[in-house]
Amino acid sequence: MKIGCRRLAVSLGLLLAAIAGVIGPMDVARAQQKGPIRPNIIVILADDLGAECLRSYGGSSYQTPNLDALARSGVRFANCYATPLCSPSRVQLMTGRYPFRTGWRNLITRQEVEWLDPKERTFGHVFRAAGYRTALAGKWQLAHFDEHPEHVKQCGFDEYAAWAWVYKGRQTSRYWNPVIWQDGKLREDVADRYGPDVFNQHLTDFITRNQDRPFLAYYPMALVHGPFAPPPGADGARGMRGRNGAHFPAMVAYMDKMVGNLVQTLDRLKLRDRTLILFTGDNGTPRTIISQVGSTPVIGGKGTMTEAGAHVPLIASWPGVIPPGRVSEDLVDLSDILPTIAEVARIHLGREPLVDGRSFAPQLLGKPGAPREWVFSELGRERFVREKRWRLHQDGRLFQVGETPFKETLVSGAASPEAAAAVKRLQPVLDRLK
Repeated sequence: MKIGCRRLAVSLGLLLAAIAGVIGPMDVARAQQKGPIRPNIIVILADDLGAECLRSYGGSSYQTPNLDALARSGVRFANCYATPLCSPSRVQLMTGRYPFRTGWRNLITRQEVEWLDPKERTFGHVFRAAGYRTALAGKWQLAHFDEHPEHVKQCGFDEYAAWAWVYKGRQTSRYWNPVIWQDGKLREDVADRYGPDVFNQHLTDFITRNQDRPFLAYYPMALVHGPFAPPPGADGARGMRGRNGAHFPAMVAYMDKMVGNLVQTLDRLKLRDRTLILFTGDNGTPRTIISQVGSTPVIGGKGTMTEAGAHVPLIASWPGVIPPGRVSEDLVDLSDILPTIAEVARIHLGREPLVDGRSFAPQLLGKPGAPREWVFSELGRERFVREKRWRLHQDGRLFQVGETPFKETLVSGAASPEAAAAVKRLQPVLDRLK
């Protein structure tokens, strides 16, 4: 192990020991006075990618070699949950707060508010205030840029290049001939380019320019959301689009390639062992897509309060710090990302505003940590709380889950003592989270 990696691991160990009360805060402060540069953080959020799409999660329909390698190099979380649609998941990811607290319970087009209030504290705000350079590239979709041109910067990011999903009242392309808003103005040089390439290049440039200082890069990818169109190098006419999913495998492969490009950039700049990469998804796969997990077909569940709607991948990789080749069965939801990366970067969040997430930083190091007993998901006025074997909805429906990936069985709360006990445990949680 390199000396820098060892120091990073020691620093994290000191912090976790302080939290556990084994050593005092002054000991940590003294140890950190001569500590290493704080780690870089890259948070990657795929668009419309359920856990069943990755081979590391048992999927067999698509080629994902770079993500498979990322999983082998670190830890894969088997039980990560989002909301079933993109806008509320994105807000939950960045703020660590559940939708009912921020008001973002649905897509932006179905919201009572028109934009994410910049007063909501995001991980952009948190890391920028701590001295990190912060950048975003990809899909924002939390404001109309022609009405709020500085919105991304107001939400904590020093620079950005984002798809302007609606411009002058019309919906635009994220793929071929994209409409991209960058640092407060419309880009005029991307008419013949493929949007995901532009976003990826923006982040690789950002990383290169900031290789000598700590950075937070947020990469909410444009892929693999519809319309399903062939990416560069794939069969099919350029600009072709459709809803039947024929191009979906090529789009998954290109998404994987984009992740690989970032990893290669870190390797080239010798930043890999100073960088934590987190990869996850905003919701399940579109319902028109059927993927294979082993011998079991899995129908995409995007937009539905089901396992397929909310179960997303979560991979964490940091060579020399995170032990490789591990699988964690701990429950995680997207609210946990902010407190985790803050703890890794030694940033104190404080008590206000209230953060619902729970840090899984100890689990990254192979420690037991303090795993969740349940995860929460919300869409519109629908809510559920899920344990490892039971999922209770606000309308009283109880599902037995978890024995087989994506399998869920509706049962009566009075069907067995175990079912009755699950309702007794989970109903107070649902009553509290609203």
